[in-house]
Amino acid sequence: MTTAAAGALLAGIVIGYGFISRAQSKQEVVQWTDAQAIPTVALAQSIAGASHQTLTLPGNIQPLNKAAIFARVNGYVKSWDHDIGSAVKAGQVLATIDAPDLDQQLSQARATLASVRANEQIATLTASRNNILVQKQIVAQQLADQTAADATAKQAVVDANEANVRQLEAMQSFKTLAAPFDGVVTSRSVEIGMLINSGGSGQPLFEVSDLHRIRIYVQVPQSFSAGLSVGMKATFEMPQYPGVQFDATLSHISRAIDPASHSMQVELQADNAAGKFFGGSYCNVHFEIPTDENLMKIPSTALIPGNQGTQVATLDGNSKVVLKSIQLGRDLGDSVEVLAGLTPSDRIINSPAETLATGDAVRVATATSPAAAAASNPSQH
Repeated sequence: MTTAAAGALLAGIVIGYGFISRAQSKQEVVQWTDAQAIPTVALAQSIAGASHQTLTLPGNIQPLNKAAIFARVNGYVKSWDHDIGSAVKAGQVLATIDAPDLDQQLSQARATLASVRANEQIATLTASRNNILVQKQIVAQQLADQTAADATAKQAVVDANEANVRQLEAMQSFKTLAAPFDGVVTSRSVEIGMLINSGGSGQPLFEVSDLHRIRIYVQVPQSFSAGLSVGMKATFEMPQYPGVQFDATLSHISRAIDPASHSMQVELQADNAAGKFFGGSYCNVHFEIPTDENLMKIPSTALIPGNQGTQVATLDGNSKVVLKSIQLGRDLGDSVEVLAGLTPSDRIINSPAETLATGDAVRVATATSPAAAAASNPSQH
């Protein structure tokens, strides 16, 4: 074979190999493209049933009793005896009001009472004398009747003035502001010499809170209201005591649904002998709501909302998508209850794409262990 012929043969082999390589590469690209067209999906992990479901809701802590103290008389602050944080007993004086106008009204009322009593005594004495004289036929019966009626009228005037004096004396007692129960002064807005107006329209002069026990108010969603009962135990946490849980008891259920929030207010009570809890505090309350152990639960991320209602994407035996309409129960936050439409054997796709349709072929992602994931990520080494 000549050198030219050998070169031509070698060139032909090279060209043929190039055609074959390009054809094979093209076929691999087609196969890769077809493989990429099949979406990869992850299956939702099943949620085991339990006899109770933990429900965490925000709560508002309030004292067992709280009273805003207002003035009943007009005057000036003469003195105040307890500042915020002071422990007080029932009936203990918080402040004293100087009310000169009320003092003058009482002095005038007492003087008027003394005057009408004197008039009543004279009228009674006159009526008594005329009754004796009419029996002796010295005075006419009409005169005796008139003096008796006058005595009765003056007695009524005395009664009215006595009532007025008692009222003003009662108002005098309101010159001292007292604690209505054992508790702590949580607010004070009085200063010596401050002008005080009676009534409860403005800011209270004092606020006293009974904190030996606390009330916790919680708005429970309507879907969980049926699982509540008086006496149910619960726990709560507060941000200032991280990691610590406190016990509470459900004491009252309003049995009324708020039409705006579709929730029901409930009240829990807890002991506060240690004085750790304060009115107006925020807390997280944990309820253990009874649930049906056989009720199916799926992650909320598996739901597909749409015009045809809520659906989930499942896989048949050939790894083809089957969309199923379901009936939802309660929304548990990260999961939901399914009342109908699914069976425990269904393989459910987690976070399905909106473009998935029944009959689509998909590939199930292989679960990766945490150790393998760490080994495949060099940045963690």
